[in-house]
Amino acid sequence: MMEEEEFELAEDLEAILHLTPEVQLAIEQVFPSQDPLDRADFNAVEYINTLFPTEQSLANIDDVVNKIRLKIRRLDDNIRTVVRGQTNVGQDGRQALEEAQIAIQQLFGKIKDIKDKAEKSEQMVKEITRDIKQLDHAKRHLTTSITTLNHLHMLAGGVDSLEAMTRKRQYGEVANLLQGVVNVLEHFHKYMGIPQIRQLSERVKAAQSELGTQILADFEEAFPSQGSKRPGGPSNVLRDACLVANVLDPRIKQEIIKKFIRQHLSEYLVLFQENQDVAWLDKIDRRYAWIKRQLVDYEEKYGRMFPEEWCMTERIAVEFCHITRVELAKVMRTRAKEIEVKLLLFAIQRTTNFEGLLAKRFIGCTLTDTPGQKRPESPLEPTNPFLEDEPGEDGGTDKDEDLAKPRKPKAPDNPFHGIVSKCFEPHLYVYIESQDKNLGELIDRFVADFRAQGPPKAGTEEGGAVLPSCADLFVYYKKCMVQCSQLSTGEPMIALTTIFQKFLREYAWKILSGNLPKSSSVNSVGLTISSLLKEKEGSEAAKFTMDELCLICSILSTAEYCLATTQQLEEKLKEKVDKLLVERINLTGEMDTFSTVISNSIQLLVQDLDAACDPALTAMSKMPWQSVEHVGDQSPYVTSIIMHIKQNVPIIRDNLASTRKYFTQFCIKFTNSFIPKFINHLFRCKPISMVGAEQLLLDTHSLKTVLLDLPSIGSQVLRKAPASYTKIVVKGMTRAEMILKVVMAPHEPPVVFVDNYIKLLADGNPETFQKILDMKGLKRSEQSSMLELFRQRLPTPPSGGDGGSSLFSAPTPEQESSRIRKLEKLIKKRL
Repeated sequence: MMEEEEFELAEDLEAILHLTPEVQLAIEQVFPSQDPLDRADFNAVEYINTLFPTEQSLANIDDVVNKIRLKIRRLDDNIRTVVRGQTNVGQDGRQALEEAQIAIQQLFGKIKDIKDKAEKSEQMVKEITRDIKQLDHAKRHLTTSITTLNHLHMLAGGVDSLEAMTRKRQYGEVANLLQGVVNVLEHFHKYMGIPQIRQLSERVKAAQSELGTQILADFEEAFPSQGSKRPGGPSNVLRDACLVANVLDPRIKQEIIKKFIRQHLSEYLVLFQENQDVAWLDKIDRRYAWIKRQLVDYEEKYGRMFPEEWCMTERIAVEFCHITRVELAKVMRTRAKEIEVKLLLFAIQRTTNFEGLLAKRFIGCTLTDTPGQKRPESPLEPTNPFLEDEPGEDGGTDKDEDLAKPRKPKAPDNPFHGIVSKCFEPHLYVYIESQDKNLGELIDRFVADFRAQGPPKAGTEEGGAVLPSCADLFVYYKKCMVQCSQLSTGEPMIALTTIFQKFLREYAWKILSGNLPKSSSVNSVGLTISSLLKEKEGSEAAKFTMDELCLICSILSTAEYCLATTQQLEEKLKEKVDKLLVERINLTGEMDTFSTVISNSIQLLVQDLDAACDPALTAMSKMPWQSVEHVGDQSPYVTSIIMHIKQNVPIIRDNLASTRKYFTQFCIKFTNSFIPKFINHLFRCKPISMVGAEQLLLDTHSLKTVLLDLPSIGSQVLRKAPASYTKIVVKGMTRAEMILKVVMAPHEPPVVFVDNYIKLLADGNPETFQKILDMKGLKRSEQSSMLELFRQRLPTPPSGGDGGSSLFSAPTPEQESSRIRKLEKLIKKRL
């Protein structure tokens, strides 16, 4: 009993003393020791064996025990000392806390004494510096008084001189003096309550008003409003008067500028009146030639009269542009019926050239401060597309790379863009209507050319290539887009986009869809069973000729090119149009139209190959499979199907070499169409004997092999089929193989047959099971019992299940691979 208690005590002690590796490592770092007793993995047996390695060493057992007991006593003493030493820790801590509190109180008292001494020192410094501050204030006031008196003396003298010089029209001296007087007067704003100061301020205002009136009168005298004749040249008085006007109210300067420009352009209004022949668009060059001469004349005669910062040359040009825009709008509104496309484009071209000339000559600094005028809104994107696309605009050699080529660096915006040409926007409908007509004629020409030249021939360079008319259409589109963006980036661009959309749809339907061969154009001749058995199949089952297949591929490639280029066209239009109108540019409907053409083309190719295989499948379903006596090579109908595949697929692949993804789509769609049809024809093969089922299994494996190689069949370059395509073929043809495997299985006992069907096909549809029974040639009475047993053996559908084929999960890839291997072994054995 004692031993058991000691053993339990040892276990408890061991559990208590078990430390984590991290704690043990920390202890070893703090208290390093070489004693085996201090090790975490101490083993008593190993330790005793170390002390007594041999029997002879047991003679020293008493000495060893005494040493261990002595060590135990020393450890007990150390533990006792440590425990006793901890009894006074609490008392020592309280004593230390009291001493810290006393020290803090002493420190607080010392800080308070230091603060009191600092306040006394500050008060003492204030008393010492009080007198010094008084002296500083006195000095500052005295300096201010002297400065103010000097300013007052300068102001009084300046006002007197200003009034005298004004009466004598000494504008050169007035310009400098007036600015100084105004600057000095600013120092007296806070003294306006003093009558003398207020009187001086009123005298300055009166002098400024008198100067303004006097200068305006001088300019009116030098440049009278009535009549178009002007004095021979400017005077020094007027030049100095302009310097004075810079200092006066800005309205004086604006009035001088306005009157001078109006008088300078008065001749223009007379020469180019609305009823004059030169006012019409065909002579628009004369307007711009006139202003060029006037600007040169102004520079020679009056260039030095006005200050350079007034930018008078630019102001004259800008005012000319505003007047021209109004006059042109008026004359075009009156004679709107006479506007033709060529005339309109001529006028716009000359106008934009003139605006570009202004941009080279001036910086546009006056467009924001011209009285009564606003700077014309310019689009965020460059408004002159020729800066970007000029080299290849008319050449027509870039073809499909025009819209996709990288853009050149943008040129700086033209601040004068639209300052005159804005007036043409209301009449751009003439240009839009012209492009509508031209594009209609272009589409008609494309249709006529296609009919005259005929479809591309198989085996030629044109076979399967993009139709040339497609590139011509987009080159014309680009030319129209660039030209229209030069004319306007607003609503006309939206109208042009609508025209583009219209003829993109027409091209898709008239040129592409309209020329697709009809699936019923050639009547196929069905193959008889006897012809299949004799292996005398011909190519008459193919509905489309090689040229027709080539044409379909060419239309598909063209539609794919149109789809990609239409997307680029949309991006370009959004770059050219104003930012607020970007959302109205949308060619999604046209891109969907080309996608529909692509889909229809692929469907035609699939239907053609599918229809070519139909007679062979029909012959398969009508063969007497019950009377097949031995398994031979692949059946004639398989040879026929493979022959049609080898005839069509290489042609299609070669003609779709540039659009590989659509060839893959063709393969996938054909497989998705052919495999279900093949399985349906399998169900029609009834009844089937064991040997007949084995022959069908061999045929199915042959078709599966051909379908897996379909993308590269007949090609010298072997390329691995896409994984998505391979998965479809394996899944579909494995189902056909499993159907035949079920047919080959004996139907006795029925339970095993039903379970085998459920395991292999995973199809809970009774109709499918009924078809299997028909293929086996069972009687109706046997089928009834089998169907009843099948319904009983079906697993319970999960909650929310739809029943039918969804009752079973699809076989895993491992199961399919295992079944395929078994099937291959069976076929090899039969062969």
